[in-house]
Amino acid sequence: MAADKRPSFIEHSYFLIILANSTLILYDLDHMFSDPFSHLPRTACRTIEMQKGDVLFRQTQTTSGLYRVVSGCVTLQRTGLGGDILTLHRALSGGLFAEASVFSATYHCDAICTEAGSVTKIAKVDVIATMQSNPAFSEGFTRLLAVQVQQYRAHIELLAIPSAKERILAAVQAGYLDATVTELATRIDLSHEACYRALRALCDDGRVVQTGRGQYSLA
Repeated sequence: MAADKRPSFIEHSYFLIILANSTLILYDLDHMFSDPFSHLPRTACRTIEMQKGDVLFRQTQTTSGLYRVVSGCVTLQRTGLGGDILTLHRALSGGLFAEASVFSATYHCDAICTEAGSVTKIAKVDVIATMQSNPAFSEGFTRLLAVQVQQYRAHIELLAIPSAKERILAAVQAGYLDATVTELATRIDLSHEACYRALRALCDDGRVVQTGRGQYSLA
């Protein structure tokens, strides 16, 4: 990292809040607050190169920091009691993940690289120390976590949609279908068979168009 360029930790920072009536609200984080991580010492951040399949941390492992994706993709997964894999989040370029690790003794999921690239690891000890000494950072980081709560609430509301077809439609509208249909199914708590059936039904209704193998877009 060049000495005269501090990295921006809020890039491509848009997300959609999905309401019960499927109304989409676009939030632009860049215009809500400035990058709080600019207050951290440069030594707080280090770059980690990743290959597909690399594991950044495992569930129950002692926390040491949060992360930002520079390039590639990291998937956060949790294994259920029945052995099923649940995809909690897909972090792409500019995306932060494991923010809650700052306040937790252990990680609550696995972080697995699903597309080769690199991440920036932000040391937990530096985040905590800066929160205690720098009010501007503390406020900015708190705002960031508040926005994350809004995202998670929106995701929970999506999962509460009882109709598989309407849940799939809301997920496609929100940009969830950015990988495979199987992975989409794990993100919205449906079987992959139910996902494919719902997508076919949406195509038949003319609300979704299949643009390629496993690829769909809004009509």
